[in-house]
Amino acid sequence: MPEEITPIDIAMEAASGPHFSGLRLDGGLLSTSPSPSTLADSNSPKRPFVIGVSGGTASGKTTVCDMIIQQLHDHRVVLVNQDSFYRGLTAEEAERVHEYNFDHPDAFDTEQLLECAEKLRCGQCVQVPIYDFKKHRRSSESFRQVNASDVIILEGILVFHDARVRNLMNMKIFVDTDADVRLARRIRRDTVERGRDIDSVLEQYAKFVKPAFDDFVLPSKKYADVIIPRGGDNHVAIDLIVQHIRTKLGQHDLCKIYPNVYVIQSTFQIRGMHTLIRDCDISKHDFVFYSDRLIRLVVEHGLGHLPFTEKQVVTPTGSVYTGVDFCKKLCGVSIIRSGESMENALRACCKGIKIGKILIHRDGDNGKQLIYEKLPKDISERHVLLLDPVLATGNSANQAIELLIQKGVPESHIIFLNLISAPEGIQCVCKRFPSLKIVTSEIDVALNEEFRVVPGMGEFGDRYFGTDD
Repeated sequence: MPEEITPIDIAMEAASGPHFSGLRLDGGLLSTSPSPSTLADSNSPKRPFVIGVSGGTASGKTTVCDMIIQQLHDHRVVLVNQDSFYRGLTAEEAERVHEYNFDHPDAFDTEQLLECAEKLRCGQCVQVPIYDFKKHRRSSESFRQVNASDVIILEGILVFHDARVRNLMNMKIFVDTDADVRLARRIRRDTVERGRDIDSVLEQYAKFVKPAFDDFVLPSKKYADVIIPRGGDNHVAIDLIVQHIRTKLGQHDLCKIYPNVYVIQSTFQIRGMHTLIRDCDISKHDFVFYSDRLIRLVVEHGLGHLPFTEKQVVTPTGSVYTGVDFCKKLCGVSIIRSGESMENALRACCKGIKIGKILIHRDGDNGKQLIYEKLPKDISERHVLLLDPVLATGNSANQAIELLIQKGVPESHIIFLNLISAPEGIQCVCKRFPSLKIVTSEIDVALNEEFRVVPGMGEFGDRYFGTDD
């Protein structure tokens, strides 16, 4: 019998929410004191990373784009070709098509390209026209729908020509290929794919293509951030570009300000789990299950920031393996009671680890009061993993950190682990304790008037321990 598909499976498969709900790649953070209208739109998509890929005809631009898309498999990437925005020829132009310069800037509907690109940058889906290269006109009945994505690639020979289009781009790539190679590729493409004969291709190349390259395409090379010689054959350059894009996609603005803040790399699995635990209608069983999975990932990532020593061991084959030894002096400290939900994951990763507890009474945004603390006697000699699933205002965290420092724990020996963080909380903690590390799985938009994280996931402790009824 086929395995039954549950709503949870469907949600995991379809989850596609943005990883950093507070990130805007245009350089700004959303308001830290959002109005009701802002809160209603707090789940709007982040600004995508826009890449422009230009170069001469048949230089290998499409191949480069395909290779980038393949390597960015864990992100949503869309390709928008400038060729889709060719203006349809009039009847008179169609009769004299051999005298029409398809490589001139006026051959493109740049205004429509700009409109589509702007909508995609704002998280809206667009309908991109489909151009028939044999009839030299757009299809009047069909369009290609392009949805909002993490990465938008604008590809075409003249995408760098218009300053308005260039200004939309976060990265500009110029594919530089030998002219003879480009001509050979163009002949093959136009004869096989576009039904033209060799004589017409050569005539068009000499009359329009090469002069337009010299007049418009080559001068735009100066605007490129990266130049790729040999196009798709240059795997090293493409790997470096993909690595840079991943860094930009995975870096919140606060991580640039505070280098001691670390956000675990997003995957569709992580986004899916966040989608589930943030859903107010999820069952307690599923909330606990997926929270535990996320907590385990955060704990594992946090352990990666501990110091290590080199160690050599002999393998069963008699060979010597040079590796590392785990940090020996370690303990966990949970902020009661939500932090207790993270203890099992820590115990599963660190056999026999000591765990201390701190209870701080919260009354609105002020009046924090230390109620209870029980810590290992030798905590000053240990690296401490401070546990609390949600970093909101940062006031409780600051009081817990201050207590650890009073107990003799060096600030640099504290790693604060949580599932979600508000920008205000990160700023509050990092300004006061710049040497401490924060490891989280998502940075949310802001705090609301009630000092609750939005979009957030409600009272984590109540939902996890089943006391929210």
